[in-house]
Amino acid sequence: MKHAYVFPGQGSQFPGMAKNYYEQSAFAKKIVEQANEILGFRLSDIMFNGSDEDLRRTDVTQPAIFLHSIVAYKSIEQVKPDMVAGHSLGEFSALVAAGVLSFEDALRLVAARANAMQHACEHQPGTMAAILGLADEKVGEVCAQIEEIVVPANYNCPGQLVISGSVAGIEKACVALKTAGAKRALVLPVGGAFHSPLMKSAEELLKAAIQSASFYQPICPVYQNVVAKAVMDAEEIKQHLINQLTGPVKWTQTIQSMIADGATQFTEVGPGKVLQGLIQKINREAIVASVG
Repeated sequence: MKHAYVFPGQGSQFPGMAKNYYEQSAFAKKIVEQANEILGFRLSDIMFNGSDEDLRRTDVTQPAIFLHSIVAYKSIEQVKPDMVAGHSLGEFSALVAAGVLSFEDALRLVAARANAMQHACEHQPGTMAAILGLADEKVGEVCAQIEEIVVPANYNCPGQLVISGSVAGIEKACVALKTAGAKRALVLPVGGAFHSPLMKSAEELLKAAIQSASFYQPICPVYQNVVAKAVMDAEEIKQHLINQLTGPVKWTQTIQSMIADGATQFTEVGPGKVLQGLIQKINREAIVASVG
């Protein structure tokens, strides 16, 4: 019986994030103020008092979710995980929990990632769409037939796959996927084509930041998005983290791998409970909980 910690990604933000931790824990307050100093602006003011709209800005959203996740993790870190994983952005939180990255270095990388992705969105417009009720393989086949850039991006759970690409590509794919039998094809309110070739410029910018950061051997297996299997080598972790921006988030496959390797209990650490729901759709027998 193994206990896995999983960390959420973009989309889990909400007004008032981490405020309860800040007000109730001197240690949490110290971490939050340290983050404000590293970032050069008071992220906590936006987290505590900002609107939904304020929190949707990529340069705010990503460090906010990361910071909330780490503050939540610090409240339970005396119980070490047997394995960790994070959904997209959440992989940075997972790497802190596994001892691969320091909090400070991870926050700097998250900020660099957010800025690089924002830059890519402005120069290579794109979008994403959630495809419901169609087999992953069929979604992949249909996307491959579209002449525009459109690829499977997030394998969230069986019957729920997010595709990513150019605006025209996503529009064409949604029509084709509905014709192919998808129950729904919903264009998402996102500012770019995350986890697609349109993030190549962001990948190049982030690569330089990642290569200059200190990565350490993990204290437990890290299941990374692009390979969906346990990784224990610091250099390998670094390369997969670089590839993540243009590669898919294989969440379904990741959870299946963790269960195959003995995980029976999953604790979602951070804002929201999205991952709990996905895990239960992947495997009904998994025990799930949340700390956030």
